Amino acid sequence: MKALHLCICLIAFSGARGFAGDPVANADSLSDVAGLLAREHRHSRPSTPPMSLAELEAAALANNPEIRVAMRRVAIAETRVRSAGSLSDPEFMYRGWGTPLAKPWDLNQTQHMFMFNESLPGPGKRALRTQLVSEEVKQVKAGLEAKKRDVTAQVRKAFYDLLRNQDELLLHDEQASLARQSSESARIKYVVGRVPQQDVLKAQIALTKLVEHLVMLEQDGDLARARLNTLLGRDPGSPLEVQGQYSPPQKLPALLDLEKNALENRPELAMSSSGVRQGEARTKLAEKAYTPDYNLSAGYMLMPDGARYRNTYMAELAVTLPWLNRARHDAEIAEAQADLSADRAEYDNQRALVFEEIQEALIRAQSAKRLVDLYSQTLRPQAQATLKSTVAAYEADRTDFLNLLDSQNTTLEVELDYYRAASELESRIADLERAVGAPLTRDGQESNTTVPQASLLQITPEVR
Repeated sequence: MKALHLCICLIAFSGARGFAGDPVANADSLSDVAGLLAREHRHSRPSTPPMSLAELEAAALANNPEIRVAMRRVAIAETRVRSAGSLSDPEFMYRGWGTPLAKPWDLNQTQHMFMFNESLPGPGKRALRTQLVSEEVKQVKAGLEAKKRDVTAQVRKAFYDLLRNQDELLLHDEQASLARQSSESARIKYVVGRVPQQDVLKAQIALTKLVEHLVMLEQDGDLARARLNTLLGRDPGSPLEVQGQYSPPQKLPALLDLEKNALENRPELAMSSSGVRQGEARTKLAEKAYTPDYNLSAGYMLMPDGARYRNTYMAELAVTLPWLNRARHDAEIAEAQADLSADRAEYDNQRALVFEEIQEALIRAQSAKRLVDLYSQTLRPQAQATLKSTVAAYEADRTDFLNLLDSQNTTLEVELDYYRAASELESRIADLERAVGAPLTRDGQESNTTVPQASLLQITPEVR
């Protein structure tokens, strides 16, 4: 906006110089540039209804591609729970022996055995295996929640970037309107011979710079719109307009409250905590290796002809002897305990990283909050009071048109800087909410985003 301020001042200052060159030709050239500026400011009407921040967040949570991938991973993990603690498949076995080699077809001389076999793990092992998979599901769900928080923060940032861009376009339009008024005054003074040719050329450059600034504003808006469309799972080039207001909180929470809230809500901490519980269950399962496993078998036997009892049954019980393989099981227990220690260290590290992220986000949010308060409580009232005083002085012929333009530009620049500070504060709060893992309470009143009427004064300079 400093470039805009300089451009407008150059246009107004051109009214105080001497005459040189062809007045009519150069005045027509100045009118052509002003016409170009007017054409560039014909903004197209949005083809879709504007969306609020709540609507955008709901659409992103429902349609964001990364969130949908994470949701499918949760569904896959949940299917493993049902099979984690199930028994192994039962076995059926047939055995025939005692068949004479001289008469291999004489099955009446064969002993037939039909048997079912089932392996049974030691008590508590199935429950621990189920717990391992359940903790894995919790980790995948925490990853999904983390992705939702991340996408929500990105949506909020892109929303306020686009909202700020719309406000900048409105303020730029006010600058363009003021520039056209000033250029018309310069053209009239040039025609009557009070402005030199070089000042008219400077006015042309100033007007062209306004067009250049508008092109950059529209580029920033298109980039923010493309980011927001991508987060919504839409084509980046789809039309999109937003509506809303800046709603900075009156007071930011204390650091200890934020850290306590993060311990309860931050998905990454929940994921690390679940990893610790999973390590504990894995250690208990490794210690359960000293609990014997069992194998039960039961069957029916058909004895050969002539046997005293042709129909018999059999039962079999097999027990593992883990004490005879102590070296292997001790190594497995030691490995599980080492993994558990690593998981606990990882949780402590993750907690430290989260607290550091909260601290940095809070510092940035506090700085942005102080800037917003400075603009809203001091700079904006000062700029409005200065403009009001300058307008009164100009109407009473106690100041010149250049001072009025300077006051007008200062007011518009302060308004633009206020919107930038408010947008930056909203972005920092989005970072803080992501660091905490939960939204902050907003008990403040929403700030009006319309340009104050004092900055829309119509100036009609007279040529004397």
